[in-house]
Amino acid sequence: MAGLRAAISLAEAGRVLVLAKQELTESATQYAQGGVAVVLSDEDEISLHLQDTVDAGAGLVNVAAATVLVEEGPERIHELLDWGAQFDRTGSKLTFTREGAHSRSRILHAHGDSTGREMGRALAAKAMTLPNITFSEFEFSSDLVFRDGAVHGVELIAGDGQRHRVSASAVLLATGGIGQVYRDTTNPSVATADGIGMAFRAGADISDMEFVQFHPTALYVPGAPRFLLSEALRGEGAQLLNMEMQRFMPAQHALAELAPRDVVARAIAHEIGQSNQPDPVVYLDMRHLDAETLRNRFPRVHATCLQYKVDITKDLVPIRPAAHYLMGGVKTDLEGRTNIAGLYAGGETACTGVHGANRLASNSLLEGLVFGARAGNRMREESTKPAALGQPAAPQAKDDLEKAEQYIRTIQNVMWRYAGVVRTSKGLAEAQSMIGAVGERLPAPVSRRSCEARNIFQAARLIVRSALAREESRGAHFRTDFPQTDDERFKKHSLVRRDKISFE
Repeated sequence: MAGLRAAISLAEAGRVLVLAKQELTESATQYAQGGVAVVLSDEDEISLHLQDTVDAGAGLVNVAAATVLVEEGPERIHELLDWGAQFDRTGSKLTFTREGAHSRSRILHAHGDSTGREMGRALAAKAMTLPNITFSEFEFSSDLVFRDGAVHGVELIAGDGQRHRVSASAVLLATGGIGQVYRDTTNPSVATADGIGMAFRAGADISDMEFVQFHPTALYVPGAPRFLLSEALRGEGAQLLNMEMQRFMPAQHALAELAPRDVVARAIAHEIGQSNQPDPVVYLDMRHLDAETLRNRFPRVHATCLQYKVDITKDLVPIRPAAHYLMGGVKTDLEGRTNIAGLYAGGETACTGVHGANRLASNSLLEGLVFGARAGNRMREESTKPAALGQPAAPQAKDDLEKAEQYIRTIQNVMWRYAGVVRTSKGLAEAQSMIGAVGERLPAPVSRRSCEARNIFQAARLIVRSALAREESRGAHFRTDFPQTDDERFKKHSLVRRDKISFE
């Protein structure tokens, strides 16, 4: 979302190269079911969307960034409509739904539950009409070309293992999130924190890494991926039941199942922890809802669950939380600029502070559009020379793929156990020690997979360090040893600069 939108803006200035580590479509955008939040209804107001965003962010939302998001969002969506995006309508009017922590129905959907896929399709179709944009798939960005205090390009590993270098006047990191740092995640396999790892090694400031949002409802069936079950299901009336078949959310929050995600995720984790069953789950119950409406409104969810012998119209759906979205990332200003000349970031890789400590549902696709466009516009000022593919580099030593996989699995299990939905000082210290030990044994970053192992390690270390330093509970970060919010000490953003952490 962010990368394509930036490329469209940049195409007016000169040659643009869009790199994708797999197919162009393989990103979190493709899997975003819930929708996109935007004020286009006569019954809604910009000020209400802003207030909902600020409220969800638990005191840490950058209000200037949130204001840009909600004010520029409508223009970006109108633009996308002009480029052919097909959002769901009732007759000729756009259909708006409501999700958790939103005070109005302002969520646009496409094809029921394939909003991100449709928005990405429309952006890619538009970008492909622009002759200045070149696409290169299956090119893994392994590191930034950094010299004289500025970024001048990207080091690449092609699908056949050959190394190349791209020279560029400016680079935008739009590599998505860090889901693969955790054992259970709704993110695709490409979400290995590559942009954050590259930026950190180049000396970029990294902010708010402790704030990892765990989606409360991911399908939990043996052999099935942790498929996200959209928050919109609860918006339509789905209820959460524990293994005793009792609802538990009404006792946890006034909004019950529509409470903010962090509240719902912790409540589910508590219910699972209280159970004496060998592999406990919580159930999403939609049996009381109209079956035909469910099938039409959520065709992708319905079809995917059927693949694993779960019919959402008739069966209780077993779920658990899963790592979903990172509020933190590479620190940028409101135009995508980092503290390093020539380096920009957008989308989930970036941290403008727009989400604070907890992202409001369906603000992420809008963020990609709004701040991707802003980054592209600002990058034009640095587009003084064209991008160019360099010559292949000399082959390096043989990679140890087996060790890379082993260390990735170790980090994922450690992070899930000690730096997940609920955290403690003792657990985070244990994670820090164990991840540090893995870091000392990582294989050399030769292939794509060993480079991903390095990025996963660095992101995990940043998350744990930031979580250990934040001695309070706020938004998606919850510590049982510091269960209260401490505004006096921590109503600030965490910042890792090189190897020093501070709160600013």
